[in-house]
Amino acid sequence: MDHPIPGPEGAAAAGDPPRPQVRRIPLGAPLRWLARGANDLVAHPGIAAFYGACFWAMGLTLAWVFSHSPEYTMTIVSGCLLVGPFLAMGLYEVSLRRERGEAPSLPDSLTCWDRHLGSMGLLVLVLTVLELLWGRASLVVFAVFFDTGMPSTASVLQAVFNPRNWQFLAVYLAVGGVFAALVFCSTAVSIPMILDRDTDAVTAALTSFGVVLQNLATMLFWGALVVALVLAALWPWALGILVVGPWLGHATWHAYRDAVGWQD
Repeated sequence: MDHPIPGPEGAAAAGDPPRPQVRRIPLGAPLRWLARGANDLVAHPGIAAFYGACFWAMGLTLAWVFSHSPEYTMTIVSGCLLVGPFLAMGLYEVSLRRERGEAPSLPDSLTCWDRHLGSMGLLVLVLTVLELLWGRASLVVFAVFFDTGMPSTASVLQAVFNPRNWQFLAVYLAVGGVFAALVFCSTAVSIPMILDRDTDAVTAALTSFGVVLQNLATMLFWGALVVALVLAALWPWALGILVVGPWLGHATWHAYRDAVGWQD
């Protein structure tokens, strides 16, 4: 059953543009999204390989930063969470064109964002603010728990695996968890929405939050699958990202299709 986003008097006025409706999603739906995403990936392996290489470069950058300046790791992670969904927009375009029976191409996928500059720009601004706050908060945590200066990679690993430093780990994970949840909720389906219907950024973000809140168990399952697949893809040398990155991008498009309907 569809659940429309609340609006004036609960109904769209005549002449108004179509309104998004948040659907109830069964718990097992994320497995279906992954299966459909795999079909899209196999259908266009060349395009997937290009985007996979981009995701892999992000993974290598993250590894390098952790090795040389671990205090900035969370900043780079948040940056990846910002860049990743927008990079995946090209993959959404491929899935959309396959849905319509059209032939996708890499150049079209690379320029699909230029038709939605206004909405994308505002969403980028919001996510950039979140990313900067996340990075600043992580630096504050390091500064509080490492008052002798910023730690080396070895001291970070020692802090993480030392039971006596549970306060540092708990606070670090709590801070990261809050910001990760905000990014996840605001981008779960918002970017596919903008690509599909040129929705304004505010409506897209609010609808994305509605999808997560009204399907909390399913979206937590989806988030856990994403995290598990990404972590598994990081070994060895993050080579798995070459496949997992575009796979999750295509799957996210199908998540949007299941999660949001439109009231014409």
